[in-house]
Amino acid sequence: MPNPKFRWSKSRTRKARTHYKAEAPTFASCSNCGSTVLYHRVCPECGYYKGRLAIEKSAKA
Repeated sequence: MPNPKFRWSKSRTRKARTHYKAEAPTFASCSNCGSTVLYHRVCPECGYYKGRLAIEKSAKA
């Protein structure tokens, strides 16, 4: 495995990190209940994912 021949300076390392851009997560609407959900996640409101029940949610009393 090749190793770096020379160490990067602190300023060069920090300059390389400046091109990173943080992005806000993309949201979708749940196909079952319509609430806002992160992509590829189970809906926290109803427990459905891709039209199927993934987590059994208890009824609030």
